[in-house]
This record gives sequence, structure tokens and C-alpha cells, in this order.
Amino acid sequence: MNQSYDIVIVGGGPAGSSAAIRLAIAGKRVLLVEKEKFPREKLCGEFISPECLEHFEELGVLDRMQLAGGIAISETIFYGRGGRGVAVPSAMFGGAFETALGLSRAQMDLHLMQRAKELGVEVMEETTATALVMEQDRITGLKLKSHGPELTIKTPIVVDATGRTRALARKSDPRQTPRAKFVAFKTHVRNIDIPDDRCEIFSYRGGYGGTSRIEQDLHNLCFIAAAEDVKRLGSDPTRVFTNRVCSNKRAAQVFRNIEFTGEWLAVPIARFGRGSLSPVPGLLTIGDAAAFIDPFTGSGMLLAFESAKFAAESVSATADVEDLGAEYERRYRSAFDRRLRVCSWLRRASFVPFLAELTIAGLNVSSKLKSKLVRATRAQSTRTAVR
Repeated sequence: MNQSYDIVIVGGGPAGSSAAIRLAIAGKRVLLVEKEKFPREKLCGEFISPECLEHFEELGVLDRMQLAGGIAISETIFYGRGGRGVAVPSAMFGGAFETALGLSRAQMDLHLMQRAKELGVEVMEETTATALVMEQDRITGLKLKSHGPELTIKTPIVVDATGRTRALARKSDPRQTPRAKFVAFKTHVRNIDIPDDRCEIFSYRGGYGGTSRIEQDLHNLCFIAAAEDVKRLGSDPTRVFTNRVCSNKRAAQVFRNIEFTGEWLAVPIARFGRGSLSPVPGLLTIGDAAAFIDPFTGSGMLLAFESAKFAAESVSATADVEDLGAEYERRYRSAFDRRLRVCSWLRRASFVPFLAELTIAGLNVSSKLKSKLVRATRAQSTRTAVR
């Protein structure tokens, strides 16, 4: 491998791999560093919204994602605790495609990384970034640890795509990470009583959960619960699922014959919203490392792809590293600040049964209001829908 790169990206998820693809297409020498060996499971709702398929087209992976066994999802229904729901057609999200895609992160991330390799991106799996190398308050390199001795790579630009851990950004951010107030859980299951083309989301006190089909006749089950409830229930994912998620009347019906087939994954959630986008000159954060958006809006994956695109465009458009952070932040804030505020309000409503029921009732009365609220959580697209 080389010892010097135009840019090093840490984290091989959708944000990191898609940024690597875009930068490789732009002619940059790119190193992609990933701490695990692919394929691997990842805690995620595994709901790929229609707008993400436009990114798949641009990245050259749309066909292989559809051939990987992904399931077309035509609508999402949000249920209040009492079982009353409001349906949102996938076409309402806007963009060139009218259906979302249900596909495991193990498959999606693997295909993105393979595409990056095809374009000349060098990939180091089972490798950890241990420290930024700084000279005069600017990045000059990155220290990496794999199976052998620690290695120092020269680069003026590093992208933190390590997700909620912000493995590199938090080393440069003096603010303390707040104590986690929520815990997210995920596993794969069978025998779920909903149509294959539907995603269902359930509100309950202190959180929400959802399920939708993925490949191999499986459903993804993912939910968030208050940390105090998790502790009270012995930190047992199955007990938390039964006690909290199934307190929703519709969820209890849907999951009455559930069969758990996968391992449970659990991640503490310390924050929602945006963090620092460029903690030091030459360091950019993308995906969940930049901001953790509320998963039930179905826009977490979209944020990853969009922020990666903005970072790649900023690198290509900016000659001086000193100006890179400002350019990226300008693009990012313009696209996401309003969406993050809207999603924050919706999260607070979903965590309170009375407010969730009231919101659902209001949206059922006015389809215009429903469409406007849904569009407020997304980017504007001018492309014609594919029917």
C-alpha cells in the first residue's frame, strides 16, 4: 500500500464508502479504513428510503443492491399506542423512485465497499485509527493499528465516518459526551404479521420501534427505549421488547407469533442532532458522526449519503484545507438544519403517547398537512418519479 493519500476515510459504512466512491471518481487517492471485517451486521432500521436509490444510481450500485434480495416497500404506517395509525406512501418522500428498499446493512455495506475497491480505493479492514497526526494545528497524517506495528499514513484530509462513536472527532472536541438517555436494539426475526411491502412503526412511552422485510424471508426489528426502562428490565433485550414495544396495541398483534433468528445488537444513544462538522482543519465528520437524526423518519441512511456527497464536493471544490471546513459546513447546514429541527419535534411527540395519538389524528384529517410534514424531513428533488 501507499504511505501517502489525498484523503483518508475512517469507517466503511454507507457514509464512508459512498464518500470514497465519489472521491475516487473525482480522481483522488483514497484510503478507506474499517475496524471490522465485512460482511458484518450493524444496528440499523435497514429501511432505505426512495431518495437513497438515486444515490445508488450515481454511485453505480443500484442494480447490485436490487439483485441482493432487497424488498420493495411501498408504504410506512405509524401507530399510536392505542393502535390507531397513519399511512405514508413511500412515493410521498419524493424523488425519482416510488418505493423504498428493505435490505440488510451486511449486504448494502458490502456492495458499497466492493464498488469502492473496483474504483481503486485502497481498503484496510480490521484496522483502527488511533490518533490524528498534527503539525501547527493542521492534520498531516493518521496513525493506524492493525495486526502488526502501528502505521503512520500521510494525508492532509481525514473524514470521520465512524458513526455515533465519533472516534476521531471526539478526540478533538473538548465537550464531554452526555450520559446516554436511550438504548437502541436490533435483531432479525420471522413470522411477522404484516404485508411484505410495508414498514410499521409503533409509538410507546419513552420510545418507538419498527419492523420491515429484508432479504432471505427475514424482518428487521429495531427499537429505542429509555435507558431507565432498560435498566429496570435487567438490560434484557427480549424483556424490553415485550414490556415496552408490545405495550403498543398494534405491535402486540403484529408480533404475537414472532420467532427471533438473529443475535441482539444494542447501542447507547447519548445525543440526537448535530455535532461538530469540522473540529480541526482538515477533519470532516459525515453520517452519524456529524449528526444523529431520528431513525423513525426513515432519513438516517439518506443523511449518510447526502453528507458524504457534500463532503466529497467540498474536497473537490476547495483548494485550501483551511477553507474546507467552512465550505462543508455551509453545504451541510443549508441542507440539514431545518430537517433536524422537524425530526426533533416529531421524536418528542412520538415518545409521549398522548401527543403521538394527537399527531396521528391530525395527519389523518389532512393529507395536505401529512405530505407537507413528510417533505419537511427530506431534501427537495426535481427528478421525475419512476413508476
